[in-house]
Amino acid sequence: MSKTNWRETAVGAIVPIVVIALWQASATLGWINPQVLPSPLAVAEKFVEYALPLQERAPGESWLAWAVSGELWLDTLGSMYRVLVGFAVGAGLALPLGLLMGASRRAYAWFNPLMQVLRPIPPIAYIPLSILWFGLGNAPAVFLIALGAFFPVLMNTIAGVRQVDGIYIRAARNLGVSQTTMFVRVMLPAAVPYILSGVRIGIGTAFIVVIVSEMIAVNNGLGFRILEAREYFWSDKIIAGMISIGILGLLIDIGMNRLNNHLLRWHRGLEN
Repeated sequence: MSKTNWRETAVGAIVPIVVIALWQASATLGWINPQVLPSPLAVAEKFVEYALPLQERAPGESWLAWAVSGELWLDTLGSMYRVLVGFAVGAGLALPLGLLMGASRRAYAWFNPLMQVLRPIPPIAYIPLSILWFGLGNAPAVFLIALGAFFPVLMNTIAGVRQVDGIYIRAARNLGVSQTTMFVRVMLPAAVPYILSGVRIGIGTAFIVVIVSEMIAVNNGLGFRILEAREYFWSDKIIAGMISIGILGLLIDIGMNRLNNHLLRWHRGLEN
């Protein structure tokens, strides 16, 4: 990490540190009810407890398997599994449809009215139907996550294909390329920045939806654990779960940003 990046990280850490310090001071002075808002130290203790293994290491059990046997790691794995499967389904359907609608005016005229009717409906509204159609378990959660990921990828893909610079298209036509070559070698590469932006938004939306779906249809995951803590009024565990979600979401966004930068090196080079 360069000196500039370190400086930016240090500056960005100032506000969270100040907020945590004020939070801890208010809790220590008794200004806030610990049942309503526990102190940062209490949340940290619960977070460690949440991450620790549930039982002693069995003879012959690997250290790694034992270390990740805590509720936090098992819930994180469950949530990530649903996010990845749901996102793969949603994006896998949205990408070819978006390319088709972006490249073909006839396909756009056929499908756009339906997409514009369905797009404003939040995935949460499908919860009753998802349980009716798929029952309980991973299936309704994956369905809801796929819905959440579908439309950001679809709309960005359509926009990317339809907004290709006309100079590129005219140049390709002057060179006599076929329609297939035009799409594969000109339109698709030019649309990649839009597609990757849609992927980044879509996976973020998928992660939001998974928390809601886990509160309804499954018996593990970060969303389920927060709902369980609410039932017993474990405020510290609720906040520990929220922090876990925030950290995981941050890591996912950093990973997607780095992937975008890697795949778009040629595009950055043209811009610079």
